[in-house]
This record gives sequence, C-alpha cells and structure tokens, in this order.
Amino acid sequence: MNISASDDFRPESWQRHDEIIIVGGGLAGLFCAYKLAPRPVTLISAAPIGEGASSVWAQGGIAAAVSEGDSTASHLRDTIKAGAGIVDEKIARLMTNQGPQRILDLLEVGVPFDKDLEGKLRLSREAAHSASRVVRVSGDKAGFAIMEALIRRVIDMPSIRIVSGYQAEKLHMEGRYVKGIIARRCGQGADTDTHTLFFPARAVVLASGGSGNLYRVTTNPTESNGDGIAMAAVAGAVIADPEFVQFHPTALDVGKDPAPLATEALRGHDAKLINKAGERFMLGEHELAELAPRDIVARAIHRQVEEGKGAFLDCREAIGDSFSEEFPTVYGHAQEAGIDPATEPLPVAPAAHYHMGGILTDAQGRTTLDGLWAAGEVTATGAHGANRLASNSLLEAVVFASLVAQDINQQLSSPKHELWQPIRNERTLPALHQPQEDIARLRATMSRYVGVERDGAGLKAALQIIAELEQKSVTDSFRNQLTTSKLITVAAYLRKESRGGHFRKDSPHQQEDWRHRTFITLKQAEAEMARILSAAEPD
Repeated sequence: MNISASDDFRPESWQRHDEIIIVGGGLAGLFCAYKLAPRPVTLISAAPIGEGASSVWAQGGIAAAVSEGDSTASHLRDTIKAGAGIVDEKIARLMTNQGPQRILDLLEVGVPFDKDLEGKLRLSREAAHSASRVVRVSGDKAGFAIMEALIRRVIDMPSIRIVSGYQAEKLHMEGRYVKGIIARRCGQGADTDTHTLFFPARAVVLASGGSGNLYRVTTNPTESNGDGIAMAAVAGAVIADPEFVQFHPTALDVGKDPAPLATEALRGHDAKLINKAGERFMLGEHELAELAPRDIVARAIHRQVEEGKGAFLDCREAIGDSFSEEFPTVYGHAQEAGIDPATEPLPVAPAAHYHMGGILTDAQGRTTLDGLWAAGEVTATGAHGANRLASNSLLEAVVFASLVAQDINQQLSSPKHELWQPIRNERTLPALHQPQEDIARLRATMSRYVGVERDGAGLKAALQIIAELEQKSVTDSFRNQLTTSKLITVAAYLRKESRGGHFRKDSPHQQEDWRHRTFITLKQAEAEMARILSAAEPD
C-alpha cells in the first residue's frame, strides 16, 4: 500500500510525537520496521515503497554460511580478506554469525529462496568466497523477491505507517539530540512552490541507501545520492571510510542510465572475461582470474576499455542456452539492447555500485549523534573494510536493521504519544530547481576524477569543481550531493595509498601506516578542502 502525499493528507497523529521515524524504503528500512513491531513506526521514502531502492536490484543474492560444508568462521575469513586489511573483525564476526538466523527470518517472511529437490537451499559461489554460500532466488532475482515478500508483510502490519512522496533533507536537532527530520514533498513541477514538513520523533533511523548516483555511470537508482550521509554529516556526525567506493566490474555497457547489472553469479558459473581479440585478460591479473576481488576485476576491465580493447563477459560456453532460465533479469536487459547472451559476449564496464563508507555506527547501529541510528548502505559499520565481499550487502542490511530494532526497543522503554505543538510549519517556499547541467557536471567530475582510478591532481581538480558548484547550489538536495561528494573526495586525497576500492595511480601500493580506517567530520573535511585548494601543487 503506497500512501501518497497529497495536499490534504496529514493524519491527526502527525500532530503528535511520532514514536520512531525510519528514512528509506529499501531492505534495511523495511526490515527494521518489521523487527520493531508492534512498536509504532513511520517509514518515510521519496519513491513509492519498492521503488528507488538498490535492494530491489540486487541480483546475486545474500551470503550466509548455511550449508553443511561451510562455517561462519570461513565466511568471516573471506570477508576480512576481501576488506584489504581494515575490516572491523568484531563487527564482521557479528554479521557473519547472525547470517543463518536472518535467512530463517526471511524464509519466515515468505522469501522463495531457490531449493533443490530435497528442499535444501541452493547455493551459488561468487567472487572471493571460498565456498558456495550465496542464497538466491530464480538465479538473479534475490533482491526483488526479498523486497516483494517483505513489502507484502509490512503493509499488513498495523503498527507501521508508510508515507511515500517525501524526500528527507535535514535532521532536526534540539541541542545534541536528533528530534526528527525535515522533508520536502516530491514530484513537484517546475512552477510549483516547494512544500517542506517537519516530522518529529523520539528516534530516527537513517536507512536511506548509498551514493552511486553521484557518478555518471552507476548501477544504482537515481535516488542513491548520498543524502543520508550528508544529513548526518551536516548535523555533526562522524563519517567513516568515505573514500572507499566499490565499482561493480560488470555493468552492461549498453548506454543506459542507470546501467543494468551483469551479476557476479555469471562469473561464479564460469563465464569468462575477454577483450575484442578474445583474450582472457584476467589470467594475467590475479590467481583467481574472473573470481578475483571486485576492485581488481574492475580496474582490469577499466584499463581494457581505456586502451580501446573493450571488455566482454563471455557466457556462451558456461551457460549458453540455459541463460534465459538461469539469469532472467540479465537476459531481459541484454534482449532490450539487442544482444543474445547465449550466442554473443556481453559488453561490460565498471560502474559505481556500492559505498563502503558512510555514517559511523557501532554494533547496535548507533551513530555519534544521540537519537540517531542507521542501517544498510548509508552506514560504515566496518564490516566491509576497503572492499565489500560479494553478496554481503543484503546480509549487512538485515543483520544491522535487526540490531537497530533491538537496541531501540531497549532504549525506549514503552511507546509514548507525547503531544507536540500543532504542525504549524508545512512551509511553502518559492520553487527552486538546480539546473540539470550542474548535476551532470558533478556526476561527470566524480566519474572522471574520483572513480576507478584516482590521483592527487585529479582529486584536487574535483574539489575545485565542487567548490564552484557550491557557489551555484540553490537546493538542499544538491547541497547534500555536494556534501557527500566532498567527503568522498577529501578522504580519497588524504589517503595516499591504494587499498580495496580506493586506487591511487600515483600511490599504487598499500602502505602499512595507512592500515586503518578513516574517521572524519564535515567540519574537518571542509578545513582540509580549503588547505588542499590553497596549495600550489598536490601534496
């Protein structure tokens, strides 16, 4: 059930102190609301529930050690190895240990995970996993199926109120406490006044997703603009590891925005990466070849494309005629582009896919701001380190959404409905719209200078453009995009090494003295930005 935000839709209960507000209609937000029941929850999202969330588009599945030959210890080792030396081991252990129980939760919700004839879960192997532990649905429909089942359950729960059509843009602070959000009504035309509304709450949970749409080439929906990170940063929260952006190696290079994803599971099924000459270029890049960690595969493909050799995913021998049945989502995207993957290689290129960085949270999902929790891709729990292991994203979302719900239930002793001042402030402001050329320039800048490969001069150039765009910004939404871009770029400039998803052409190796996480506030980032731009040359 999607509740539209029409002019006259303002329930009487909005006059009261909402128990809990969750920002975001993806997996983390929905699962947190589900786990908080029967405590009253208001879930706010810009797009209708089930749209505008990366969770829906997740193809590979959800990783968990649920087979007889696997173990959570092995899953933990793979996660730590992929994270390039800066994974928070305690957090990663918590995540992997809770994985099997969360799979049971999702089965209880009604997710139709693939099973064999004996009723056991069918598992796939993906890049950098030492075992087959990825639970799937119809090959490549895991995200869609999980979200569909969860939405069906959530909309029938009377404790959960869904309000779509409002874009959260600011946290409302009272002293050091987060006491609600300020949101803008979406879907307004160019000549329509802007309406904003204050949503008060005892607790706010940010589950607003990632930052991929800050880049020109991305697999993320257009709503993934880093708004949650920016909102928390502006309010004073500590941001962790913003420089670590994961670029999915194999987005379909067919001219679409967002770019369709060619799931990792294709390579798990022995598909090969080749260039125009038919050469398997990954053989010379890593001992695991096509199943190497994502950052290594992404850079190898990037170099092939930059050198004019092209990059293609060859599924003809490994999958062939069973492609449409095994991977219907990818098959559909290929067909739309006029390609038959059973007989033709798929053109691929790296695309911004997942942000390992985000709002710093602890094991309960608490941020550094009182009254604010966060879960999902908007966070930096430390579980992924510098490079997320394939299919750990959905796992992290459900594990920490559950832990957030548990902590809020312990922190807030009983539901309350305190009377607030009557809502006097659905403010009507003159319509302001950021020129599309400014947004396009930011996305092009991030892809060119803060993308798969970076260097000091390019990062400084990106910060100069961000500074110029800040002078032209007229909307809170664009200011949020600039804020998150600034945090990513400053942190990337400061980390003078290459590690995981962060690769510096001018510092191509890991440095032991950089074997630590990044923790930064917006105030610190802005001071560093001023220093960098005032310097004659890159440090």
